Amino acid sequence: MKLPRVNCSACDRAIAAGPVAGRMRKGRIWRHDAPGARRDSDGALVSCSGSLVLVDLPFPGEQPLFDLPEAQPATGETDPVLFVI
Repeated sequence: MKLPRVNCSACDRAIAAGPVAGRMRKGRIWRHDAPGARRDSDGALVSCSGSLVLVDLPFPGEQPLFDLPEAQPATGETDPVLFVI
């Protein structure tokens, strides 16, 4: 199953978010290491402070929005018409 990605509020990286049972449209960000994280003195990695935070999941099939200029129709061109006889 491919999980949706959301931006972590602490490190602003796109991290997978798994659904939370009983909470529609809510997910929990997967545990991840902070960028440039150093290991503890015992050698364990330190997780990002944004790990395991509850977030709103994007709608299924939701597409990112882009700021694109509107296409201007070319002047003098007409759509071809198909005649069926």
